[in-house]
Amino acid sequence: MSSLAVIILTKNEEIHLARALDCLLKTGLTNEIYVIDSYSTDRTRQIAEDCGATFIQHVYTNQAQQLQWALDSIQIESDWIMRLDADEILGEDLCCAIGEYLIDAPDDVCGINLQRRHIFMGRWIKHGGRYPLNLLRVWRNGKGKVQNRWMDEHVVIWGGKIVTLKGCFEDRNLNDISYFIEKHNSYANREAVSVLMERYGLGELEPLDDSTTSRQAAFKSWMKRRVYNRIPFQLSSTLYFVWRYVFQLGFLDGIEGLAYHFLQGYWYRFLVGVRIRELEAGLIGVQGKEQQVENLAHLSGLVIK
Repeated sequence: MSSLAVIILTKNEEIHLARALDCLLKTGLTNEIYVIDSYSTDRTRQIAEDCGATFIQHVYTNQAQQLQWALDSIQIESDWIMRLDADEILGEDLCCAIGEYLIDAPDDVCGINLQRRHIFMGRWIKHGGRYPLNLLRVWRNGKGKVQNRWMDEHVVIWGGKIVTLKGCFEDRNLNDISYFIEKHNSYANREAVSVLMERYGLGELEPLDDSTTSRQAAFKSWMKRRVYNRIPFQLSSTLYFVWRYVFQLGFLDGIEGLAYHFLQGYWYRFLVGVRIRELEAGLIGVQGKEQQVENLAHLSGLVIK
């Protein structure tokens, strides 16, 4: 019988962590759970240890580097590894489907896509291209790594095929709208850095394809890099919102959907464009990649390495 280890990255996640761990433990899906913490100041550690998880603290740079550090540093014993965010919930049906599949997983399968649905302000956002989101979240131990990117990082695999399991898991964050705004403001800064590093040849050149991660993620990455990021942000953010809200039927998600699609599909994309413009101004006339990276790190407040 194949075994599964789960890695959860945390920073002050007492509001979510017990819920995430409970869904794993009550179904018996795993008994090897690692909580990789960025020095929380709340009850995250106590909750993790009370639930029997291995709690490890490590200085945080970004999601990709934190998760890859865990893969490189922990002696994981299980045959398979899963990435789960603290604010995500695995349903019992999906836990059972994963457990049953891993028992007799074909030798030529190395990655498993799971289908995520997003809950915003208590409502399932079904439209606007937000459901289902197919994400590669389970992979064979030793057959996966994390893209080294500031934003939109994905696990990529090698040596085998990828399958998609039926049954959804939920992204259900319990924080208020102020948290959402602050988080996406931080995301905009990181995504702007990611775009500029690629634009100026400073890094971030790890394209995806559907042989190494989910087809949906690979297509979105290609569209963003090859099409979206080449259109003036004033136009691209507007077109993207119209596409999601009108043509992908986002308006059917009610007032919660309007709030979500506007904030995440227009305001955030517009903010990324403004931040790119702001940071890029600090690179004008700067010679040498080392100095460009230094300027970008100073202006963004990020530790770029």
